[in-house]
Amino acid sequence: MRVTILGCGYVGRELGRQLVDAGHDVTGVVRTAESAAEVAESDINAVQADMTHPEELQAVPDADALVFAASAGRGSVEQARSLYLDGLRTVIAEFRSRERPPERLLFTSSTGVYGDHGGDWVDEKIPVDPVSPKAGVIAEAEKLVHDSALSGTVARFAGLYGPSRYRLRSYLDSVTEGWRNSTHRDDAAGALAWFLTEDCARGETVLVTDGNPVQRWEFADWLAEQCGEPEPEKLTVEERLSTGDLSPEAARRYSTEKRCRNDRLLELGYEPRYDTIYEGYEQAVANYLASGSGE
Repeated sequence: MRVTILGCGYVGRELGRQLVDAGHDVTGVVRTAESAAEVAESDINAVQADMTHPEELQAVPDADALVFAASAGRGSVEQARSLYLDGLRTVIAEFRSRERPPERLLFTSSTGVYGDHGGDWVDEKIPVDPVSPKAGVIAEAEKLVHDSALSGTVARFAGLYGPSRYRLRSYLDSVTEGWRNSTHRDDAAGALAWFLTEDCARGETVLVTDGNPVQRWEFADWLAEQCGEPEPEKLTVEERLSTGDLSPEAARRYSTEKRCRNDRLLELGYEPRYDTIYEGYEQAVANYLASGSGE
């Protein structure tokens, strides 16, 4: 199978590695020469192109499946709109116009589109209700995927973590109350690879999460115990918001509570490599004990 990963970054490179190891032909599209060099190190065919420029996308080879895994990160709402809407429209138009268009389109979304549910459980049947402008843009992009002529799948990731993104030190310093929903990078990529190789989840939106939310205070105490450190400072949401050092986007995240199920993911046959964040952080704890770094 020929797979093109548009935005071959944190999750995309791991997805590419898994697919290459399974014998598939993978192309990774990135914006910079530096990123292209990193992608090529994983035996992925790297192409440097801006997804909002159709003439640059012409350099990307044909594919059987597209994975739109680009992330606007901490960029502005305008940057998010340019990437998730303008870029996605350009990608769909370019590849649909080809003599041999791809059959599938996977889009990596976020559970942030649910908004606030007061700590209640959410699944794929719960309507989206984004409270931030960027989450609203992502919800619009989900609709573009399902409305396209390609067979679309939306993967809603809960909070991503893993190598280089454990941020263990921040938990050991201070932690704000609330539920944490988590997805290890390897499972985020693993679920996408499963949808492709098992030919499932067509036309669906699927929550990709370990399905075992944890209370941040309890998790931070466990980390401190494992690392031989004192209990971290614990803040309520009100105390965290009162510091005044949060962006509006971050403040909204702290003010929204939900617990995410993964029943549908399990029904599709995917078995998470990390059932809980506790298992997922074992390597981070080992790194911390060995070198004082939990990244």
